[in-house]
Amino acid sequence: MSLFDKIFGGAEEENKESKIGWRLLTDLGQLKEITEESINHPVVIFKHSTRCSVSRMALRHFENEFELEGKVTPYFLDLLNHRDISNEIAVKFGVVHQSPQLLLISNGKCIYNTSHSDIDAVTIKEYL
Repeated sequence: MSLFDKIFGGAEEENKESKIGWRLLTDLGQLKEITEESINHPVVIFKHSTRCSVSRMALRHFENEFELEGKVTPYFLDLLNHRDISNEIAVKFGVVHQSPQLLLISNGKCIYNTSHSDIDAVTIKEYL
């Protein structure tokens, strides 16, 4: 393991099992489902770049403090494989694309979004 991997995590860290029951966002059609689902139950979308150490650290931080099981449905978007979905999220929910980025969708609208070091699972509780 290189020094870089020790500090920022390598591929093994990326594949490590998360305590969050992520739903993978891999199809544009899922955005319609997310919008409909959010009418009855809030949805969180975490947009992650698998090559970015800042994104990896934000993801780890979010996962470590996540205590919203059952309160939100968490979706995970791999930006490198699904940039088209990220672009559509920007249009559909009226946000500027960033990476990493966290969006909270409720009643079909993005009611909160943030990026980089401001991603914080605790703050989401204030919007629920």
